Formats: sequence, structure tokens, C-alpha cells
Amino acid sequence: MKSQIVKDPHILYECSVQDPEFDLEFFAKTFKRRNRRALRTLREDFCGTATLACQWVGQNAENRAWGVDLDKPTLDWGREHHVSRLDGAAERLELIQGDVLTTRTPPADIVAALNFSYSIFTTRDQLRNYFAQVRKSLKGDGMFFLDAFGGKDTPDECLEKRKIPATKYNGIRVAPFTYIWEQEKFNIIDNHITCHISFKLKDGTKIKRAFTYDWRLWSLPELQELLLEAGFAAAEVWLDDWDEDEGDGNGIFKKRRHYDNQEGWVGYVVGLMGAPAPR
Repeated sequence: MKSQIVKDPHILYECSVQDPEFDLEFFAKTFKRRNRRALRTLREDFCGTATLACQWVGQNAENRAWGVDLDKPTLDWGREHHVSRLDGAAERLELIQGDVLTTRTPPADIVAALNFSYSIFTTRDQLRNYFAQVRKSLKGDGMFFLDAFGGKDTPDECLEKRKIPATKYNGIRVAPFTYIWEQEKFNIIDNHITCHISFKLKDGTKIKRAFTYDWRLWSLPELQELLLEAGFAAAEVWLDDWDEDEGDGNGIFKKRRHYDNQEGWVGYVVGLMGAPAPR
């Protein structure tokens, strides 16, 4: 299959940033280990193109999902490129243009807020309020999955480039391209961080600052404390082991109580509802 140069930022983003298969496998295993039953219902907050929710309903005829996002053009893109490929499975998916703070859906087994999207909330009150709303969206044994990032290099201004090999995407082969992560500025007074994602294509085309993020960088202690303050029974941190040769994590996530700081890390924070199922 011949590679094609793709200039759609959403496709380039999904090929370089997201790994829904990995996330969903981690969610399903973690949920079943704790609750002794299969994960079936998922709500994806800040869902964007809703690739996570779409893949979830496509995996099993018993799976159901809701996706919530404020941006109609991005939701419409997801409907055109993902939902349209689901056939009958689309009946078990609902995409909602709405605010995650006010949108109501049936109680779900899990809620996921990935790609650090919750970082748009820049005060403790705002984030605690969001976590409290998530808790209302979960079943009694539900779980809330966040991702988080940090490390020694996180406060530094930087421009990191990563080459993305040719990738299969919805029936086409996307030509290799370069993913560029830019940390433009970081304010130590309030932990405000401004970041951008750019792309450089095989033909030399540059898509500068295709995505921009104005966030508060939340620490792991803050996230755990706010989950508990919002009413969750417990909060866990899951991080992978560091590969010294690769200078990166090895992708095998474990629940941690102690962890040495690294140049950079990405992990999951999990909010737990109620007590675990008896063993």
C-alpha cells in the first residue's frame, strides 16, 4: 500500500498522540481486576473526535459509550471519520455537544478524561467541581481514569521532535511525518503552562501550532487530594518502569506508592468509587 501525505491535523494527531487500544485494554483489565466483572459502559469526557468511544463500542456488541465535548466541528469530524465506519455499533454510541460540568448521561462503569484535557481547569475549586460531577456520572463500583504528565524537564521551555513512521489509518497508509511538541512557557507562580503541537510532513510542509494548550500543570498529590475531596473513596497512581537505554517508560503500568522522578513521565491517576468487590 502506497503511503499518502496527509495534511489533516486530526489524523496526524491521532497517529502520533493517541493509542486508544492501549488505553482501553488498561481500563478493562484494571476494572475487571477490581470489580470482578467486565467493563461495559464508558463515558469519554473532552472526547474531541471520540476515537476512544468509537473503538470501545466497536470491540463488543455489549459495549456502550457516550462522548462529551463542547466543540461541534470536532465532534462532526469524528462522526464523519469514525462513527460512519461503525455500522450497527453506532447505535450504542451517543456523542453530545455539551459541557462536562453539566451534561448528564446514564451512570457508566468508567469515565475517562485523557490527553490532560482536564488541565483547562486552573483552580482547585474548578477541578474539584469537575471531579464531583464525574462522580455523579459513575455507577457505584465505577472508576475514573485520568492521564497526567510531569518530570524534571517539564518546567523547561523546549521543542521536542519525534519521527512517526508510516501508519495505517482508516484504510489509508499515512506517510511518515514529524510530530513536534513545544513547551512555550511555564509560570512557577501558578503552574500555568502553554504548549503547542506542530507537524512537519514528508514533502516539507509544516503545520505550525495545529493545536495549542493553555493549562495548569497539576501534580500527582494535587490530583489525588482533589479526587478524595470530591468524594471518591480512593485515588491510585499508575506509572510504568523507566527504560534507561531508551530514555522512556516501558509501557508496563503498575500501581505505585513510591517512584523516583525522571526527566519526563506519563501515567494514569484513577479515582475509585466505593469498596472493591470481595475476593
